[in-house]
Amino acid sequence: MKKMLPWLITILLSITLIAIVAIILFRSLINDPSDTEAAKKPVKIEVLSAKERVEVTSGLKDFRRNLMDSKNVVIVSFAFQLDSKKAKEDFDKLLEIEIKPIVSRTLADMTAEDLNGSAGEDALEAKLLNLINPILPKGKLVKVEITDIMVAKL
Repeated sequence: MKKMLPWLITILLSITLIAIVAIILFRSLINDPSDTEAAKKPVKIEVLSAKERVEVTSGLKDFRRNLMDSKNVVIVSFAFQLDSKKAKEDFDKLLEIEIKPIVSRTLADMTAEDLNGSAGEDALEAKLLNLINPILPKGKLVKVEITDIMVAKL
């Protein structure tokens, strides 16, 4: 019996630890995000006037890039809406040295089929939003809009 006691304790501890980990994982996977306090608070939407929008919006016009399939070229214009005037100033300073290369690399990985329809444009806008936000020193990019797009064969 003395030789079996350490084995029994080890097995009981192992079963207990496995059960605790299983319960924690079960709760985290099954937890409904709508149950949290943050999800219950109403979202406050700030509506900007046209003048305020123009003050916090920067543009990138007639950006040209070959697509991944090398048979197509895209000419696209963007409007980038930021959350403040200071963020817009920082964005404009970074436009040539950081923003354009991000847009170029993103378009280089896309095909003409990827840009078809509103779903393709929405995907490009979302991807750019996620790639550009981390490089902004202050403020954040609120919205990316494609104002003009043309895909042409070479």
